[in-house]
Amino acid sequence: MKLAAVSAIALPALVSAHGIQNAHHARQAPAASASASAPASASVAAPAASSSAPAAASASAAAAGSSAVPSVAAPAGATSLTFSLASTNPSAVPLSQIVANAPSQATVAATTTFAGGTTPTFLPNAPALPDISKLVPANYPPLDKVPPTDSPEVQQWIKEVQASGIEIPNFAPTTADGSCASNPEAAADTSRCWWTCGGCKGDEDIEQCPDKMTWGLTYDDGPALYTGNLLHFLDTANLKATFFVVGSRVISYPALLQEEYMAQHQIAVHTWSHHPMTTLTNEQIIAEFGWSKKVIKDVLGVTPVYWRPPYGDVDNRVRAIAKAMGLQTSIWTRISPTATFDTGDFDINGGTITSEQVLNNWESIIGNATTIDHGFIVLEHDLFQQTVDIATGYILPDALAHQPPFSIKPMVECLNKPLRDSYVETNDNSSNPLGMSSIGLSVTSTSGAYTASITTGSANPTGTGSSAEATGGGNSSGAAANGKNSAMGVASPSSLTAIALALVSGAFALLL
Repeated sequence: MKLAAVSAIALPALVSAHGIQNAHHARQAPAASASASAPASASVAAPAASSSAPAAASASAAAAGSSAVPSVAAPAGATSLTFSLASTNPSAVPLSQIVANAPSQATVAATTTFAGGTTPTFLPNAPALPDISKLVPANYPPLDKVPPTDSPEVQQWIKEVQASGIEIPNFAPTTADGSCASNPEAAADTSRCWWTCGGCKGDEDIEQCPDKMTWGLTYDDGPALYTGNLLHFLDTANLKATFFVVGSRVISYPALLQEEYMAQHQIAVHTWSHHPMTTLTNEQIIAEFGWSKKVIKDVLGVTPVYWRPPYGDVDNRVRAIAKAMGLQTSIWTRISPTATFDTGDFDINGGTITSEQVLNNWESIIGNATTIDHGFIVLEHDLFQQTVDIATGYILPDALAHQPPFSIKPMVECLNKPLRDSYVETNDNSSNPLGMSSIGLSVTSTSGAYTASITTGSANPTGTGSSAEATGGGNSSGAAANGKNSAMGVASPSSLTAIALALVSGAFALLL
């Protein structure tokens, strides 16, 4: 199946959105700023003026009462490697050609297309694949834009969050670009636990794998034009990964998503439009999660239970809404407030980092990974030709040749959980119990025994919701989000709702 031309239109908006990383997203810092608890021999190099933004990190450090992060030099100077790769791909694109504005290469189309009704035999009790030929893009929100909040689907999801029993903190959204420098009060508020500013980790956040020398392999922002090339390499190397997919890309490349899933890679949520989540209202966050989960289910028949915040932008308000919608927050490894396992690969396409510097960052990452007492998760992307070239030509071959060897797995398996725990419909509740917050819970009584059923949106790939039918006008024109900042905590649910929640809790207790 040839890749649809629609994504050539869809990608620029997402690329533009990534530009805010320059003022938002903490990336790897010089060794001088590393935590004293980090291994002294494992410095993490800075990809200069890419998405790390010294000003943002400095604001965070000041808020925490620590010294400012040293300035980071411009990326143009990193034109040579500071180490020797253990191995490279014989067919690797030369580093001199992995640059911004590189000529387009041939893409690998989806190698297998799947008929509707095909059963994923590798997942016990998995639903059959939907027929993606029946997808109607007009029934989904506009690509790469925060979805409107007045659609019937979003209004239903809002009600379900309100009835979930999860208390949503009453934090106002961050402003402007969501950077630390633009939001000094939010950055200084430790109760917010803002991962971007100061590196605050929530109690349930996933940042690492428990077992030393285990790499939870992940890729963000696809599926896209060169995802097929990455899939081909992973298949050849017998590797499995986690793909954090953007809803707008899923509707653009549904066949590639099915190929990822059927190749036994883990699929997880990366929101609908890739917007900084702390800048959104509660209702907008719900819309981002809801449409992402829905379009993935409409393409695959299953609903992911893991998500990754774009730019790592998450605080306790966003975490709570994610939990209320049945999503587990998953980020990447951080060894200090200013040093994270981010290769910087995304910024090659924009010309703000060289491929050599990305590999130097990679070398610093594995230097840390071999000295810390747990496994690790690295931020990489499959959105661009350059990110796929650097992964398949250099990073993955080097990792595979590393001694002592890394155990490379999808994120869910690096957590010592089976692949089935990645999805609501296949999770048997034994090793990864699902809370009652999984969206769309209902309870029925059969012969005196309560049974919990989970309805996370219709598997009907036409895009219409299970509780209310969407109208094309509501999704295509989209009224502006209402901008309310009020908390969405459960406020005096009706007696019927309270009874329903109690029944759900009892049903899950029986299941467990």
